Amino acid sequence: MLPASLSSLHSTNVRTSPYLSPLSSSSSLPSPSPSPSLSLAPSFSHLHHRRLVSFNTVRGNNPLATKAQRRGLSVTCASTCEPLKVMISGAPASGKGTQCELIVQKFGLVHISTGDLLRAEVSAGSEIGNKAKEFMNAGQLVPDEIVTAMVTARLSHEDAKTKGWLLDGYPRSFAQAQSLENLKIRPDVYVVLDVPDEILIDRCVGRRLDPETGKIYHLTNFPPETEEIKARLVTRPDDTEEKVKSRLEIYKHNAKAILSTYSNITKKIDGNRPKEMVFADIESLLSQAKREKMKKTTAVKPVHEHKSRSNQASSSQDNWKGIPTRLNNIPHSREIRNYFYDDVLQATQRAVNDGRTRLKVEINIPELNPEMDVYRIGTLMELVRVIALSFADDGKRVKVCVQGSMGEGALAGMPLQLAGTRKILEFMDWGDYGAKGTFVEIGSIGANEVDEQDDMFILVAPQNAVGNCIIDDMKAMTDAAGTRPVILINPRLKDLPGSSGIMQTMGRDKRLEYAASFENCYFFRLLYYAGTQYPIMGALRMTYPYGYELYKRVDVPSGGEKYVILSTFTEKPSSDDINDAFLGKPRNREKKASGFWGFLSSVF
Repeated sequence: MLPASLSSLHSTNVRTSPYLSPLSSSSSLPSPSPSPSLSLAPSFSHLHHRRLVSFNTVRGNNPLATKAQRRGLSVTCASTCEPLKVMISGAPASGKGTQCELIVQKFGLVHISTGDLLRAEVSAGSEIGNKAKEFMNAGQLVPDEIVTAMVTARLSHEDAKTKGWLLDGYPRSFAQAQSLENLKIRPDVYVVLDVPDEILIDRCVGRRLDPETGKIYHLTNFPPETEEIKARLVTRPDDTEEKVKSRLEIYKHNAKAILSTYSNITKKIDGNRPKEMVFADIESLLSQAKREKMKKTTAVKPVHEHKSRSNQASSSQDNWKGIPTRLNNIPHSREIRNYFYDDVLQATQRAVNDGRTRLKVEINIPELNPEMDVYRIGTLMELVRVIALSFADDGKRVKVCVQGSMGEGALAGMPLQLAGTRKILEFMDWGDYGAKGTFVEIGSIGANEVDEQDDMFILVAPQNAVGNCIIDDMKAMTDAAGTRPVILINPRLKDLPGSSGIMQTMGRDKRLEYAASFENCYFFRLLYYAGTQYPIMGALRMTYPYGYELYKRVDVPSGGEKYVILSTFTEKPSSDDINDAFLGKPRNREKKASGFWGFLSSVF
């Protein structure tokens, strides 16, 4: 048996995803929901509330459809949905001001900056403004209680209540954060722009101010338009290297103090990129947060939900974070399925937004593991639908593809895992707005399925069979797709022996090379002892663009369970790497041929 506690934890300088606190195992899971193979109504509430351009009038090759697609679909929150609440933090010169402008333009949030509030209150001569002015005139910092009072007063205005708000650079201390917590003021997302110190210093030291227009330039990145402007530029007093370093230290100290308050909603964004790329990540993040809020507030229920769950709106669902527990309980609850649908969707969106074009999703929970007798085709179809409709929401034309019959005559057929898949996709519920046939099309795998108007392709569980190889058709399709994203959902491209005299157009090495050209944007696998499927010992999870996270399942005194992070890896770990982490052994030692997780040898 493995030791109950490990003497050492392994970590590397890998970029890990924001920590997800494990679920409380003491909260009881809802009664199992029916099989998704029987109930294929959209499970995500936000899909019912997508207000797209009129699908009833935008059909086929109608030019209105193309126009709407190029413009992007309008995603409108239902009237019962709470507005989005966002905090953003970043060091001086991190680009926070630029991103705030873009966020306001895209999402219509009310931008609230403490600096602007102070100046407005002082200028208006309000009671709070006069108190703040006394401290400012004395050269002292304005006390936390005054700043917090100004912020809470602004948040109480009707526009902030109805449109949502973007709190810029506040709170800046642990005390300020706790004051907001005591007042029940908490954001949905805490965005942190992460930029290396040397880049920040260069941005600050190279900044110049035009005293006549107030416009900010940078000697290298954003030089002035004319020599006349260049001649009158001045350096701001705070933009010397010494003062910039001091401000960075203060920022880091404050940010570290705040982190404990918002650790479970903190999302770090790489700010050392062009502003468009940075905003693409932020837009994806906030769009997902908006969908989550809609999902929690809407009253729409899936058609076949058990009656005992119809009134369930518990706080445990609102706090659904971390790897779910009781994953060996079959069928999975609706909450567990939705957790994984969300997890996969966010990772896939980030990868596509980053310009990745050859992607694969590998998720191996019991209901999505074809090697288990509890495998459910309905769960796979729901996952595909969630991904396709989400990208359709953004105005993209998505083609969902299933491989057709392989072989000829008595050898014709398809893998059992995919039997009936095409029919299910054709007849399943794609929402109330006619997404299927306009922004979502069903097709097969092959070059002839790639049309000019298609923006991306989702391939459902492509796999080889003995005597028949899907790789040739996939290669032809990806070549025809060019730079458009192709996403494989649970592919099984292990090379299998040929038969029946069929000649392959590619050699084995080329087939394996092509299969490996797809990068993981999501990976999740439960870990068991070799040769068993019970009990679950842990899990391995990866979401783009972060590293692989190894979790250990531990029992808790109340009789429940939870998952704790054990180690992180920059690349997919081998079975020996996993053994070593569970046994508390250091890395880079001589590897053994096998271990507790012997069954993983063929997987990794």
